[in-house]
Amino acid sequence: MNPALPLRRGMGHLGERTLHSLEGVGDFALLAAAVFRALGRPRLPRRAIAQQVVAIGAQSAPIVSVTALFTGMVLALQTAFALSRFGAKPYVGSIVGLAMVRELAPVLAALMVAGRVGAGIASELGSMRVTEQVDAIRAMGADPVQKLVLPRLLAGTLVLPLLTCFAVVLGVLGGGMVADLQYHIAPSFYLQTVTSTVTVPDLFAGVAKTVFFGFWIAMVGCHVGLSARGGTAGVGRATTRAVVVASMGVLISDFFLTKLLMLLPTEVLLDWLRRAAS
Repeated sequence: MNPALPLRRGMGHLGERTLHSLEGVGDFALLAAAVFRALGRPRLPRRAIAQQVVAIGAQSAPIVSVTALFTGMVLALQTAFALSRFGAKPYVGSIVGLAMVRELAPVLAALMVAGRVGAGIASELGSMRVTEQVDAIRAMGADPVQKLVLPRLLAGTLVLPLLTCFAVVLGVLGGGMVADLQYHIAPSFYLQTVTSTVTVPDLFAGVAKTVFFGFWIAMVGCHVGLSARGGTAGVGRATTRAVVVASMGVLISDFFLTKLLMLLPTEVLLDWLRRAAS
């Protein structure tokens, strides 16, 4: 047996995987371009968008609420325990508020939505793909991107920032409950430390990231679903792949988005917010 044969096979397999990955990136870019072209059309599918807002936002609120509440509680529990060594236990609200607003609420809300919504979108569109319903839509002269992808994308992009704000409130309240019941920190003092530490740019930095997170989760779910092959087994693989890719994308992009937002001066953010409000 030629000793170089296993190496050739390994290199060939690596080349096939690389080409397949590049092909997937290209298909993703083409789908994104088709979505932006659909956005420029005069009539948006408002009814379909409203249905997806309910499916993505309202139905995801319970799992996001439970996650945020108990995250704030355990964060306050651990933070107060650590700060008690330095005599700074009363200021647990500052750390809980800042951590929830800038990092934990946006990322955890995005991960919960990626697990629930990303899998749901990939499963639904994958089933339509393998049963040739997508081809039937094209045969009737309709655009699958306009009919299937655009409502889910707009709903995910609009809803996730709202869920994040909801998660921030619940996380801070959960931390306040633990601070009051476990460590006897007055709720008024706890809220005072939160409001004196967390600023409007902090809230903006946390919520702004979720706009990209919502876009990414919906796009990955739609792309993977529309690329499903191989019957019901292919739909199952597409669902798993959508959750993994969406979750990893959220975690990786969170670092770069956080770094980018930290480079923006506070004065620029405040000026931008004033102009947006006016």
